Amino acid sequence: MYLRSRCSFLKKTGLGFLMLIASTGLTILEASAEEKDPDPHGHGEMGAIGKKLANPLADLWALNFNSFIPQFFDGDVNRGDSKLGATTIFQPILPVPLKGEGKEELRVIMRPVIPIVWGTPIPDGFDQFNYQSGIGDIQLPFVFAVPPSIAGKWILGAGPVFEFPTATDDDLGADQYSAGPAIAVGHKGDHLTSVLFFNYFWKIGESGQDDDTPDTSKGTLLYSFQYALKDGWQFGTNPTISYNHKADSGNKWNVPIGAFVGRTFPVGKVPVNVKLGVEYAVVSPDTFGQEAAVRLQITPIIPGFIQKPLFGQ
Repeated sequence: MYLRSRCSFLKKTGLGFLMLIASTGLTILEASAEEKDPDPHGHGEMGAIGKKLANPLADLWALNFNSFIPQFFDGDVNRGDSKLGATTIFQPILPVPLKGEGKEELRVIMRPVIPIVWGTPIPDGFDQFNYQSGIGDIQLPFVFAVPPSIAGKWILGAGPVFEFPTATDDDLGADQYSAGPAIAVGHKGDHLTSVLFFNYFWKIGESGQDDDTPDTSKGTLLYSFQYALKDGWQFGTNPTISYNHKADSGNKWNVPIGAFVGRTFPVGKVPVNVKLGVEYAVVSPDTFGQEAAVRLQITPIIPGFIQKPLFGQ
């Protein structure tokens, strides 16, 4: 197999973005320490919403649009410059109260993951690629959060997660039903919110399609560290590590690092959280895979459709 070193342009681009985001974050931190808040109540409210949004098990209803535009793909099968792609992950955040109120509330959080692929390069031989677009396989976790009266400052939750063969093209999905555990563990500090969110999937059923895709055995780990500043600003990191047990050796892992700067602010009467950052994979599939991406997250907060516990106080 033809082997070559990683694209130096891609590395310089990714590391340059990381340095830019880190520098911007430090500038905002210094400014927020020096300036007085002209509207403590208003800015405090936006900051509190942004801090709560960093907790994946909070009681906020929201619509998260997580766009990787552009994505940079590279690997041993590619001889030229890095290939470009673009993907948006639409993830409604839907916490449903089950029983109790306040610190005694038991809730289940549904966070459907709907991948919208605007264009992604698919290897079709050595240095040959097809571009595919469409909808990927949809994931649906049900995470039951431990009530705050028990968890305190800890973020604790677990439940099942399912994946459905909804992909509009075989190259965009696994063509099978899968399920496994979803586990969230984290901590809420005065400024720093830290979270690990783990999912794993095993095949549980056929999609009815004739396909030689290996049985699913894969997982993801979101690691998030978000620091809240004044005026609704925040900075941190929240990449997702992916693992595919069925892939060949050297192609199992994608381990990105990254950084972002974000702010929560009102658009009319709707609080909106916006984050801009970059990710760079320190470990990526040898054959072909994503190595870097510019990431834009836009998350408007919406009214909760279910306000009262389904099973009483």
